[in-house]
Amino acid sequence: MNAENAANELTNKVYELLETTANTGKIRKGTNEVTKAIERSVAKLVVVAKDVDPKAIVAHLPLLCKERNIAYIEVPSKKELGASINLKVSCASAALVDEGDARKLFKEVVEHVRALNKKQE
Repeated sequence: MNAENAANELTNKVYELLETTANTGKIRKGTNEVTKAIERSVAKLVVVAKDVDPKAIVAHLPLLCKERNIAYIEVPSKKELGASINLKVSCASAALVDEGDARKLFKEVVEHVRALNKKQE
């Protein structure tokens, strides 16, 4: 499997995890709520859209996640991110606080994301 397919597969799993969690767990939506969740160390996974403009809106999130050792991943689309957490509008960032019924998928996704985070350091 090439790197692009692996990245697409991981992105799809992240969206699937967020969809399941939005229905059965807890998610913080939007950059302000996500920042608070990270600072309070309740975020377990942070997802940020790459197509946010201006980038400064979410630029601080990777640094906060690194400080607090929280898994962090970027997804291509803020519109898809919003849709995956049951919003009718786009969303710049989301933080998974409680995975609800998606524990197995959560564990799998976080392992992949942490491996990616280590490669990027």
